[in-house]
Amino acid sequence: MTQLDESAKRALAWPADPETPVESCTPAQARLQYLDSFADIQWPLEDVAEMLESHVGAIRLKIWRGRAAPRQGAPALLYLHGGGFVIGAPETHEDICRTLANMAGAVVVSPDYRLAPEHPFPAAIDDCAATLFWMTDQADALGIDPLRIIVAGDSAGGNLAAVVALLARDGQVPAVIGQVLIYPVTDQSQASDSYLRYAEGFGLTAAAMKWFRDHYLPEAASGPDWRASPLSAASLAGVAPAFVILAGYDVLFDEGAAYAERLSLEAQATSRTWPGQIHGFVSKRRAIPEGQEALEAIAMAWRAMDPALAR
Repeated sequence: MTQLDESAKRALAWPADPETPVESCTPAQARLQYLDSFADIQWPLEDVAEMLESHVGAIRLKIWRGRAAPRQGAPALLYLHGGGFVIGAPETHEDICRTLANMAGAVVVSPDYRLAPEHPFPAAIDDCAATLFWMTDQADALGIDPLRIIVAGDSAGGNLAAVVALLARDGQVPAVIGQVLIYPVTDQSQASDSYLRYAEGFGLTAAAMKWFRDHYLPEAASGPDWRASPLSAASLAGVAPAFVILAGYDVLFDEGAAYAERLSLEAQATSRTWPGQIHGFVSKRRAIPEGQEALEAIAMAWRAMDPALAR
C-alpha cells in the first residue's frame, strides 16, 4: 500500500490552535472555526485582473477575472466550494478560484450558496442552478462566452457540481461543456470501505461526514435521491466530459472512484489519484505542493474540454 506522503503528514501536524472536532460543534461554531483557520495553510492569494461581487437575488457571488482573460468571450468556471454543505464560503476557496482564473485566462464565479441546517437539501442545488442561469443571462456584462462554461467543486462542492452537470444534461439548467470534481461526495449512504479504512487520523473523519450529512439531509429518505447521491443516478450517459481528482487517504475515496468509473464507462471522463494524499490537499498548498500539481492538472483538463483554450 502506498505510504502517506510526507507533505500530507506535514499538513496533519500543521502548527495551529487546537480545533474542536466539527461533530462536537454547533453549525455556527463550526463555521466560525473554519473561517478563523482556513487561510493559515493555504497558499497566499494570487493577484488577478479584477475581483467583483454581485448578487443573484439573496445569493452573494464573488467573481475573479484572470490576468490573461479577454474582456469579451472569456471561458468561464462556476466554482462550488466545499464544506460539507454546512460550512465554507467563496472566501474559503478563493485561493483555488484565483489560481484557476489565472491559469486558464478565465472568469471564475463562486456563489455563497445557502447552508444547512438552516437551508437543507436541495437549497444549495437551487442556488447553484440559479447562479448558472445568471452567468448565461449576464454573459455580455461578465465578458464571458455562455457556451464555454465549466462547473467545478470540491468535496460537497464536487457533489453539487456533479448534480449541476446532470441537470444541464437534462436541459433543466444551461449547458456546461465540462465538469471538474475534486474528491466529490457522491454517495450519502457513507457505507463504502474507505469510511472504515480512513475513519479517523487523516483529517476529514467519518464522524464529521455523518454530522455534515445529517444536517444537510434531515429527511433520511432523501439520501438515495440522485440529487443528493449522484452515484445513484440511473444513467450518466450524455453528461459533460469530466475530470475527477481523488486523494488516496480519504473517507470519500471509494465513492469518488466509483463515480469516476461510471463516468468513464457511460460518458467521457479521466481521473487522477494522488495515492498518498488526504482530503482537502488541493486547498493546503502551503504544506502540500501536490495541491499545485492538481490545479495544473485541472487547467490541462480544462483545455481538453474547451478546445478554444488550446489555440
